[in-house]
Amino acid sequence: MGLTEWAYSLSESLLSDPLPRRWAHSLGVAKRARSLGPILGSDAELLEAAAVLHDIGYSPAIATTGFHPLDGARFLRGQEGSDERVVRLVAHHSCALLEAEERGLRAELEGEFDLERADLVDALIFCDMTTTPDGRQTTPTARLDEIVQRYGPDTIVGRFIQRAAPEIHAAAERVEGRLAKASMSDQPM
Repeated sequence: MGLTEWAYSLSESLLSDPLPRRWAHSLGVAKRARSLGPILGSDAELLEAAAVLHDIGYSPAIATTGFHPLDGARFLRGQEGSDERVVRLVAHHSCALLEAEERGLRAELEGEFDLERADLVDALIFCDMTTTPDGRQTTPTARLDEIVQRYGPDTIVGRFIQRAAPEIHAAAERVEGRLAKASMSDQPM
């Protein structure tokens, strides 16, 4: 079984029944990851696997701390067939260090999981923050607004996402720039 096939199967088993909307979101994030193939090269499969797995820490079957990036990465770390780079991307997806700080878990997250390469971190931020909770494509601005509205501006998630907004926008711009550059290099002269 290949990495992405394994990732889809595992994510579906953890999310589809108890959290169907989260499963739809994860599928949408993975679809966005596939669309980045032209700029990811040999890391395309890795990012797609991380994308479909990024929210498994919400699953009631594995949630322990209530902080889904940490719970998901800890679970993945113990799974046969898991890729350490996928684990690191799940652990740190979408500016997780800032949310970990809000929750008093930053030292744990940093101590257990190294950051993955910056371009892949940006790519996963882009995929997550341009996908609605139902799996449809959106803009980073609309996604951030939706998160603040859903959780409230003064909650842990609301405070974190507002702090993370500049980095989320910057990551999206970097990815869009790479896509534009790749598209231009594909044009005939």
